[in-house]
Amino acid sequence: MIKAVKGTRDILPPSSGVWNRVEAVAREVFRTYNYQEIRTPILEDTALFTRGVGEDTDIVGKEMYTFEDRDGSSLTLRPEATASVMRAYIEHRLDQKPGLQKLYYIGPMFRRERPQKGRYRQFFQIGAEAIGSDSPAVDAEVIEMVLEVLKRAGLTGFKLLLNSVGDANCRPAYVAALKERLQEVAPGMCADCRRRAETNPLRVLDCKVPQDQPIIDALPSIHDHLCDPCKQHFEAVTAYLRDRNIDFEIRPRMVRGLDYYMRTTFEIVHGALGAQNSVLGGGRYDGLAESLGSRVHSPGIGFSIGEDRLVMSVEQEHPDAHHPALDLYIAPMGAEAERVAASIAYDLRSSGASVELGLDGKLKRSLELANKLAARFCLILGDDELAAGQFQLKNMTSGEQEMVTRESLPARLNSR
Repeated sequence: MIKAVKGTRDILPPSSGVWNRVEAVAREVFRTYNYQEIRTPILEDTALFTRGVGEDTDIVGKEMYTFEDRDGSSLTLRPEATASVMRAYIEHRLDQKPGLQKLYYIGPMFRRERPQKGRYRQFFQIGAEAIGSDSPAVDAEVIEMVLEVLKRAGLTGFKLLLNSVGDANCRPAYVAALKERLQEVAPGMCADCRRRAETNPLRVLDCKVPQDQPIIDALPSIHDHLCDPCKQHFEAVTAYLRDRNIDFEIRPRMVRGLDYYMRTTFEIVHGALGAQNSVLGGGRYDGLAESLGSRVHSPGIGFSIGEDRLVMSVEQEHPDAHHPALDLYIAPMGAEAERVAASIAYDLRSSGASVELGLDGKLKRSLELANKLAARFCLILGDDELAAGQFQLKNMTSGEQEMVTRESLPARLNSR
C-alpha cells in the first residue's frame, strides 16, 4: 500500500472545515486592513533563497528541497514566501504603484526538517507583507493585524514577544561582541551552535536546545548596542502598541532564523504547542530588496503564521470547532419521496442552506445519521406526508416535531 510521504499528511474532514474557517477569518481581516492577495509559484530559482534568506541559515544549509532541472538550472520548492513576494514585487515593478503595497498569501511551503508536533515537511503558511515604508507605525499596525487574525480564529492565551535586532549601522559591533563572548562559551553548546558561532553568531540566539538556553540568556544584549535611530524606532513601535493596549514582552536575545531581518522582530507563542511553541513570527526586512538586485530601496515588514500549528491550537481550545452544523437532513421514505426530496434539497441549497439528502429509506437509520452529521433539523417525507402536502420537521436538539409545507420550510429553517 502506498502511503503519504514522511512529513506530509492528508487534511481530512471534519478538520478541513476548521482550516477553511481559519483561512476565511484571515482573508476577512486582511480585507479590513486593505491587503490584497498575491499568489507566487511553488518553484523558484534557488538563488532567490540563498541570496534572500541567507546561505548560513538552517533553511538554506539543511532544509531546502533543491534539484537540478533538465536545462541544468537549480530549482527549489519554496521554504518560505517573503523572498518570493519581494521577487514578484521587484519583477513586476510594484514599487512604481502609489502608496504602501499590502500583500497577503496563503499556501504550502516545504522544508526537510524533522517532523514533530505541528511541524511538517509540507506545511502551510498564512502571511502578509507591507512594502514601501520604514515607519514604526506600519510595524505596529502589522502586529495589531496579526493579533486580530488570531483572536477571530478563536485563539486565546497567546503571548507577543518583541525585539529589535538593529540595522547595518549598529549590528556589526554587536555581532563582534557576541562572537568574542561565544569563543569562551560555545564549546559547551550544541554542535549547531558551535558551527554558528563561527559562521553566523546571530543564529546562536535562535537555538532551541533547552540545555543551551542558560548560556544564551547570559550572552550580550543587542539593546546595549543599538544606534540612536534604531532605539528611536523601537521606542516608537512599543509606544504605538501601548496606545492600543497590546501586551508584549521584550526579549533582547530573540532573533528570527532568516538573515534579512532588521530592527523590529516578533514572535507569538502558545502553550498548546509544547516546547516548540511558536505560532508565528515576523519582522522588518528593509534591505531585502537590494539583496535581490533591486535598485530601489523598498523597506518592508511582514509575518508568517504556521497554519498547521494555528489550526491545531484552535482545535485544542475548541474541540467542537470541527463539527460544522448541517442545516437539514432530508429522510425520504420511498421512490416518489426521493424525487420530491431531491427537488426540495435543490431549492434549499440554492438559497444557501446546507442540506444532506438521505437515500437509505429507513427512518431509524436516517435519524441516526442526521445525529452523526450534527444536523439541526431532519425533514421526514413518506407517502402520508406527500399525500397531505405537509412534512415532519424534527428539531434534532430538542426532539420537537412540527408539520411544515414545502413553501414554509425555508422560513422555518431561517427563523431558527
